[in-house]
Amino acid sequence: MAANPPYSPSRILFGAAYYAEYHLEDRTTTDLDLMKAASFSVIRVGESVWSTWEPRDNEFDLDWLRPVLDGAHERGISVILGTPTYAVPPWLQTAYPEIAGEPRSRAPMPWGARQEVDYSHPAFLFHAERVIRAVVSRYADHPAVIGYQVDNEPGMLLFHNHGSFQRFVRRLKATYGDVETLNREWGLTYWSHRLSDWSDLWRPDGNTVPQYDLAWRRYQAELTTEFIAWQAGIVREYAHPGQFVTTCIAYPRPAVDDEALVRSLDVTAGNPYYAMQDHLDATASLDSVTPWTTSGVAGLLRQADRMFSSKQSRFLVTETDASSIGGPEFNLPPYPGQLRQAAYALISRGAAMIEYWHWHSLPYGTETYWGGVLPHSLVPGRVYQELSVLGAELAAVGERLDGFEPDADVAILWSTDSRFALEFSPPFPDAHGHPDRSSYMRIFDAFHRGVLDAGAQARILHTGQARDLGAGELAARFPVLVAPALYAATDADLDLLRDYAAVGGHLVIGIRTGYADDEARARVAVAPDRLHEAAGVHYEEFSNLHSEVPVEGSGAGAAAVTGLGALEPSSGAMATMWADGLISDGADALVSYRHPRFSAFPAVTTNAHGDGRITVVGCLPSPALSADLMRWAVPGPLASALAEGVASPVTISSGLLPDGRRAWFVFNWSWTETTITLARPVSDPVNGTAHPADADLSLAAWSTLTLIDG
Repeated sequence: MAANPPYSPSRILFGAAYYAEYHLEDRTTTDLDLMKAASFSVIRVGESVWSTWEPRDNEFDLDWLRPVLDGAHERGISVILGTPTYAVPPWLQTAYPEIAGEPRSRAPMPWGARQEVDYSHPAFLFHAERVIRAVVSRYADHPAVIGYQVDNEPGMLLFHNHGSFQRFVRRLKATYGDVETLNREWGLTYWSHRLSDWSDLWRPDGNTVPQYDLAWRRYQAELTTEFIAWQAGIVREYAHPGQFVTTCIAYPRPAVDDEALVRSLDVTAGNPYYAMQDHLDATASLDSVTPWTTSGVAGLLRQADRMFSSKQSRFLVTETDASSIGGPEFNLPPYPGQLRQAAYALISRGAAMIEYWHWHSLPYGTETYWGGVLPHSLVPGRVYQELSVLGAELAAVGERLDGFEPDADVAILWSTDSRFALEFSPPFPDAHGHPDRSSYMRIFDAFHRGVLDAGAQARILHTGQARDLGAGELAARFPVLVAPALYAATDADLDLLRDYAAVGGHLVIGIRTGYADDEARARVAVAPDRLHEAAGVHYEEFSNLHSEVPVEGSGAGAAAVTGLGALEPSSGAMATMWADGLISDGADALVSYRHPRFSAFPAVTTNAHGDGRITVVGCLPSPALSADLMRWAVPGPLASALAEGVASPVTISSGLLPDGRRAWFVFNWSWTETTITLARPVSDPVNGTAHPADADLSLAAWSTLTLIDG
């Protein structure tokens, strides 16, 4: 069966992952009644319990889920059915120990968790196909089922298994043809790494060659993409028209190229987890507490923007915080109002479903303290009550957000290849002087946060998506385009950036952009390659900054040239982590360092090119400096059409509806009550209240307003 048209429900779906089989006693009727009372419209089931579906080899128990699906359908609750391939049963791992994934060569991952298998292994695929067909064929005709989630958060391991490695070598042969070509392209003369035969290729465990690592990471992402596409193909043999197929993406996974992964799927779905309480206070700045959660408002919105970017369309949230999410040592239940804020924040950036992890807190297992909608007592409490109010609001909004597309003042380029390359060769050290594998994300997030702090909105574009648009369409749709750390890039990628500026766009270049080619080789060229002439600036040297360096404006000279006004850095604006030694070839200096050595170089330059402009940022900007840059580049963000002068801790997100009106979402991310003054008439779709222009609207602590033009 061919893929369905892109899936986007007319109403916002609202619900939770539900596992009746995890209860110590039967509560299905009680649970579903509580869900109905909370205006839940969807649940996700079945993806975690292969050993329940198939307790012994080729012995299936498929009827246990029927009461859940029947009960959900009776109450008007839709169901997403999962395939259980990410958590294998004990009988399978004991019968076929060779399927264990090897995070290091000849070092199988111990059993006892989940996702321990090499899902490219033929023995695993045989049994996975059998259980997929059994489950999906059993329930594809059930009227409650609206879609399928294949697997769960794939891409957790880089497989060093023998078979996986041999398939990698075969793909290298297909790509490069012969070892002499590989020797040349990877520079294997260095340190005597030249191969005489394909059998000479060493295992990746001790590899120090960046070009090898990039090929290895691309291959691992391809395995994930192929595995999910394979599952989707099986499911579509049984799925009915209108039933969608997706998987839930954990975006930090090391073996995921999300844009490629979703091509075989009908809709993007992902699991944005975020730290709550003071981590959502826009007046605070707290570090992330786990590698899979974000901290800060910008971090939450970046996760949403990444999900939208995968297909450039609305997405489903298959898991997100219901309460504290983490181990027994991580307990940050939301402040009152924060769950509602986070839900509307995700919706404002394109979410068409909000589904919580998970319905009830478990009394056992690894995730005992990953809090659900219901606490361990199973007695509905504050979280349930708050989500009931939110569910009623979304039911009242109804179809008013059908066709919603989030706005963007700025497009930011995402490069998975650059992420992979800079994880292997990061430009920054961490606090202990070791390579900071999160360097790419630090650079990317610096600019994304700057857009938000400037009161603007961002659209994330994959480099391939930008190429598909072409320079003209890219400039027409996105007047400002940021290329942060576009490190591993083709000539065509860089030429597109230059052409985008030539036809009228404002290109903002961050550090490491244009420095390497698509094999992650440093370009034997003046940096930034293919851009320096148009940008009117180049550099020969660069330096880490081990302390922040203050910056200042370079005067009003550039203001007359740009027509954008002078860029005057605010208090607290700093260059951090890095400084390119920029040398002007005609570009105007916008920002300078206050430093005895680095003052010889501009920190930020700008130059007219064709009908547009190229601005080069030669440092990692602090939050204050990044916001200053974005305010300068976007002096009139779309949000100002709703209310002028809005600043942190208040943010505004918006998007277009098919009839040309805008939907607006206003957030107060703090304890301090505040007020905004409307610049246009709007109405509240929840309570039907109309507000004229010039009306003052109060924003209580941790509150959210949803408004529609007219």
